[in-house]
Amino acid sequence: MPRRTKPTPPTVALFVRHGQTPTTGAVLPGRAPGLHLADAGKDQAQAAADRLAPMKNVAAVYASPLERTRETAAPIAKALGLKVHVDKGLLECDFGEWTGRPLKELMKLPEWRAVQRYPSSFRFPGGESFSEMQTRITDTVNRLGHQHPGQAIVLVSHADPIKAAVAHALGTHIDLFQRIVISPCSVTAIAYGELSPTVLTVNSTSSGLDGLKPS
Repeated sequence: MPRRTKPTPPTVALFVRHGQTPTTGAVLPGRAPGLHLADAGKDQAQAAADRLAPMKNVAAVYASPLERTRETAAPIAKALGLKVHVDKGLLECDFGEWTGRPLKELMKLPEWRAVQRYPSSFRFPGGESFSEMQTRITDTVNRLGHQHPGQAIVLVSHADPIKAAVAHALGTHIDLFQRIVISPCSVTAIAYGELSPTVLTVNSTSSGLDGLKPS
């Protein structure tokens, strides 16, 4: 009989949303350049770094190219003794013509109902659909995970891509992903193994992260 090969241990993806910015909760910034962390966001990023520092199996830190994600990733990478690698697959959803518009203005549009309740049916004018965003983030996680089998990786991204990754891992339709909350500098952990993903924690903003592994 052929010898059975030992399964590869899962890769644990530690998703971190960027810290608070001056426009968080007021504007849809999207991919517009030049948006940096607020002082509160810098404090949140350092707190996230302090929480992740005890994790000895983190092999790499990746971040979206935008300033707010790279500024969040910097103290995390420093605490872990690693460098920040920029990956475009972790970018925010492309909101197209909605980029930079106030949320209170967008909420008055008839399309807002589709964004919240039927996101699979919606494409941002001149931008990306939520389904395309979900495919992009899951493909990115799979690609990066294969580079670090059996280890942990930190992925500093944005709320909507992280929510989409969680929905995919749970087998939840993208139309329900708006029910997931991802707070600034929260940690969401998903183990990607040879079988289906295992969601270990979502939107964690306090307490230790030691011992995160499938039960």
